[in-house]
Amino acid sequence: MFKPAGTPLKDLEIIRLAHDELEALYLCDGEGKTQEEAGVCMGVSRGTVQRLLAGARCKVARALAGQKALAISGDEPATDQASGPA
Repeated sequence: MFKPAGTPLKDLEIIRLAHDELEALYLCDGEGKTQEEAGVCMGVSRGTVQRLLAGARCKVARALAGQKALAISGDEPATDQASGPA
């Protein structure tokens, strides 16, 4: 959970960022991978990475600009079991 300092969580709107959205955001923006490279790492198509990345960027921007809380939700994907895209 990430939230603006000084504001109690109970007073904030919470935006939920799915774990796969966070992973796509980290791989592309944090690691500098292309969407295709991120797709290989995640075991999904480039189009899926593009969709996840667009959603993640929108949610993070709304949370930061609107001073809202950002929560990471969902289970970690089992990408270690996949060797690549199916």
